[in-house]
Amino acid sequence: MGRAGNVGRTGRTGQPSRAVPAALDPVLDDYSDHLRTGRSRSEATVRAYRSDVALLLGRLAEAPEGPAEAGDLASAFTLPALRGWLAEQVQAGAARSTVARRVAAVRSFSSWAVRAGLLPVDVAARLEAPRPHRHLPEVLHADQATEVIRTTELGAEGGDPIATRDQLVVELLYACGIRVSELCGLDVDDVDRERRLLRVIGKGNRERAVPYGLPADKVLNSWLGSARPALATASSGPALLLGARGGRLDPRTARRVVNEITAATPGSPRLSPHALRHSSATHLLERGADLRHVQELLGHTTPAT
Repeated sequence: MGRAGNVGRTGRTGQPSRAVPAALDPVLDDYSDHLRTGRSRSEATVRAYRSDVALLLGRLAEAPEGPAEAGDLASAFTLPALRGWLAEQVQAGAARSTVARRVAAVRSFSSWAVRAGLLPVDVAARLEAPRPHRHLPEVLHADQATEVIRTTELGAEGGDPIATRDQLVVELLYACGIRVSELCGLDVDDVDRERRLLRVIGKGNRERAVPYGLPADKVLNSWLGSARPALATASSGPALLLGARGGRLDPRTARRVVNEITAATPGSPRLSPHALRHSSATHLLERGADLRHVQELLGHTTPAT
């Protein structure tokens, strides 16, 4: 069989796109129709998946026993061959997201090819996509955290209710490691002043008790004693933290508060509430806290989230 397929081009990875044997074009056409009608994929996805599968078939066709027609697919479409092709993509500099999409395309094609009678087994079902890099938030050093807290203290020295609230926002996020949504969802009755515990409602409506220390208790005393009453209105309800107009503090405002305070602190990077949470977990572990205990405090299976 001749292999005068599509003309080779240079792909985004710098490798030339391999020509697909002309006899396999109907296979690609049928697969594309399946994506459109059977899977209701967008035209952009159809084009991307077809291109990815064509790239693979063109590469397999270069082997001495590569597929020249549909009947040859079963012998060439093997897991080692697929893994080798993916390794080439990574070595050529393809982005992880691109490689992950190509894995999805090949899996989809393999599953369809079994139903179409072109493959005896779904070989690509065991093909794994590369794990994406997790971009962890920046972490404060212990001395930087101290300076951030000091910045909030200086801001609240004049007794301004908003400054006291901002001090409490930063203190609780860092001292307790709670999520910003959990912080803004706190009610006054969720604070157990006697035992210094917060009743936090986390993801999945799961409740947990999170301890806080004397510094946070001191700020809470100022907030509940004078600052909150100064901001409270008839619409405040039970909310612990209030906005400038007396309503419950929203997460967007809390994020802005953290962003501005950390940016204003000498030697500190501009951070998000999640970065404060991550810093809290990191510092607890550095001081010898048990990993499982930290996970429980965070309300999650890993301290990085």
